[in-house]
Amino acid sequence: MRTLYPRLLAASLLVACGAHAATNTPPPTPKRMVSETLAGMPVNDPYRWLENPDAADVKQWIDAQNAYTEATIGKAPLGKELSARIRELAITSTTRSSPTLAGGTLFYFENTPPQPQPVLVAKAWPDGPVRTLVDLNKGDGNTAITEYWPSPSGRYLAYGTAEGGSELTTIHVLDTTTGKALPDELPWAGGGTTPQALAWDADEKGVTYARFDAPTQDKPLREFDAYLAHHVLGQPASKDTVVFGKGYSDVAEYVLHDGNGGKSTALLANEGDGGPAEVFLRNGNGAFRKLLGHDADVRSASWVGNRLFVVTFAGAPRGKVVAFDTDGKRSDVLPEGEGAIQRVTALGDGFLVVRSAGPDWWADQYDGKSAFVRRVPLPATGIVIGGVAAEKGQAKALITYAGWTVPPHWAEYDGNTGALKTVFEVKPAADYSKVRVTRVEGTSKDGTKIPVTVIAMDGTTPNGKRPTILYSYGGFDIPVTPNFIGPNLAWIERGGVLAYANIRGGNEYGEAWHEQGQKTRKQNVFDDFYAASQALIATKWTDTKHLGILGGSNGGLLMGASLVQHPEQYRAVVAMVGIYDVPRHETAFANGPYNRSEYGSVKDPAIAKAMLAYSPLHNVKPNTRYPAVLFTTGANDPRVAPWQSRKFAAAVQDASTSGYPVLLLTRMNAGHGIGAPFSQRVGNAALSMTFFATELGLGE
Repeated sequence: MRTLYPRLLAASLLVACGAHAATNTPPPTPKRMVSETLAGMPVNDPYRWLENPDAADVKQWIDAQNAYTEATIGKAPLGKELSARIRELAITSTTRSSPTLAGGTLFYFENTPPQPQPVLVAKAWPDGPVRTLVDLNKGDGNTAITEYWPSPSGRYLAYGTAEGGSELTTIHVLDTTTGKALPDELPWAGGGTTPQALAWDADEKGVTYARFDAPTQDKPLREFDAYLAHHVLGQPASKDTVVFGKGYSDVAEYVLHDGNGGKSTALLANEGDGGPAEVFLRNGNGAFRKLLGHDADVRSASWVGNRLFVVTFAGAPRGKVVAFDTDGKRSDVLPEGEGAIQRVTALGDGFLVVRSAGPDWWADQYDGKSAFVRRVPLPATGIVIGGVAAEKGQAKALITYAGWTVPPHWAEYDGNTGALKTVFEVKPAADYSKVRVTRVEGTSKDGTKIPVTVIAMDGTTPNGKRPTILYSYGGFDIPVTPNFIGPNLAWIERGGVLAYANIRGGNEYGEAWHEQGQKTRKQNVFDDFYAASQALIATKWTDTKHLGILGGSNGGLLMGASLVQHPEQYRAVVAMVGIYDVPRHETAFANGPYNRSEYGSVKDPAIAKAMLAYSPLHNVKPNTRYPAVLFTTGANDPRVAPWQSRKFAAAVQDASTSGYPVLLLTRMNAGHGIGAPFSQRVGNAALSMTFFATELGLGE
């Protein structure tokens, strides 16, 4: 679920639509009632038959829906113009992302649009020549690098790949000095339901990594019960040995951090998404021993020198830092302070702490005694800090950041002098200097204040009817951050407005902000979003006839709940890869149980009652004027079942009396959006923007 960010993403029209004739009304959907009892309440499901993607009638229904969507969008007057402009804006200079330093070598992804996928490169830091290590662009662009892990010296590189958006990962290894691949291939190495994880041995002769049991003829792949295995380079994966996790949790997720040059390994073990981690430590190839349990409310950790720094939120809603030496001895490092801690990174004999408060991000430097040194001289507002790459003992770090109007930058920060020097920046395809960013505030049902960032061109003033797109997410600790608007300039340069709300469920203000949007308190998320929309209307940016809303994944659930709870508030909705039948998400799909820590379990009567109260599918009302809706999903999605979109789209199509289109697009060679090639990403933005432009009257 930890995937989608505040950008205009939707589905591409590059799908096979069959031979169905286009009509002005959606394809009919038969009702085949299934009834059951949940939390003592009767639940009827007339669309359960749509859950089987292999059934011939479901395949025909998907084809018909795709044809209807394609025909409807194809009539949009601004479609070709917006598509061309979005592609033009997407072709920036070369971009870089995800830097990591190991053994004096800088590893990172590099992408030159319209190249389908990023390539993995390396260079001696700071001024060595760039060497391409992995390039998967020779095929159709649907194979993606999912993650990478350099060895402590930088000599070897492990990296994961996945096909067609499925995210099911295979790990490969290469020798960075020769560029040659090793024979090692580690399949079933997580992805989708449980994330990948890998740590190198100190002698670089093996790795510990997360994996599932291999499928057999009698036992199909089960994406549960992930564990940690040890692999010796040169041996077949079938000889890998289990080192942790057998019986730990059916929804185990792992994060590994190797420290001390690989001599020590820290493990953060989660039971599903969105919950706190337990912390374990291993020295050498010994056993992992527990340092902290779930009650410590740990969310992240990193090595600083020879100590493991752990961010805990127990008794500290904005986070505090404690440390463990390699013997497991604990010490306090940093008490709770201003802003929520997002991450900690080593710097010289001290460390950097990245913090946030709503949409504002910054980084503070501390010395080896945890005394404050200075705030890193980054822009004070309107940016998000991405990766921070540094090596043990070095006083310089590479900091990546971007902002609403600031394309991605890499800056070298000198901890001794405080100097910050830009070493790389993306050259955008247009001028963003005339984009203006303002902020308004909504008040949620319980009085909580909700920041809303408003983005428009200079001279675009509130007139009560600006075509406006409001985005948020609201879950799993994921903050809404000031990402570069990039191709979305195509919307605001035509007089449109973009808005981003920092609602509960994310961690913008710390863990309490997240927890107030979980489980039985999930309704707070929907109330916050409604308050954000009310703020846009109250400040005269827009009205209900010109307001559109956008979200994906957990944000797709947000869209579904918003449109059924307040159908009169919104004129158009784009809901991507969303959860709409909330109770069956847990019980009838592989990734569902991984989300119990966020949504709770339907087996708990109080949780089930709360779910049924907000579950979008269960709250569709017949004969209701619903807004125009575009649903998108991917046939290979491992995180949210595609049938979620099928069932909800059918229900809204049947119930709506507004006459506005209710569309569903299924991409047949795509998943949740992870690893999508360039052409699909451009198509994504063009489709959603074209839909909004048509329904909200952009340029009229």
